[in-house]
Amino acid sequence: MNLLIDTHALIWFLNGNETELSLKARQLIANPTTVSFVSIASLWEMAIKIRLGSLSFEPGYDNLLNLLAQNGFEILPITFQHTRQLLTLPMHHLHHRDPFDRVLIAQSVVENLLLVTADSNIYQYEVDWIW
Repeated sequence: MNLLIDTHALIWFLNGNETELSLKARQLIANPTTVSFVSIASLWEMAIKIRLGSLSFEPGYDNLLNLLAQNGFEILPITFQHTRQLLTLPMHHLHHRDPFDRVLIAQSVVENLLLVTADSNIYQYEVDWIW
């Protein structure tokens, strides 16, 4: 099984936050037979939020690459196909417009990845997800 880890789920997993991350998500991510991807969009989002002061990442951003490697995560770049998929996602007011979430949704669809997210808006998209 191949996963794409949403930014909040990644942070909770790396911080060892067992109260926020669902048991199902934690077990899937930790399963050695699972390939877990982290989008470069998530790293971008984290850097922006840390700089703005809206995110505190206790291990420190400079330790992020080592933490990803230690946990077997693979970094997923943003490709033309991912940006092309963005053109198909609904934009009306019922769907959120967060650009990072939209990129993750597009990547999940294009790469056929199961998106690990607690985002309550995800059901509005045609994407496979778990929480």
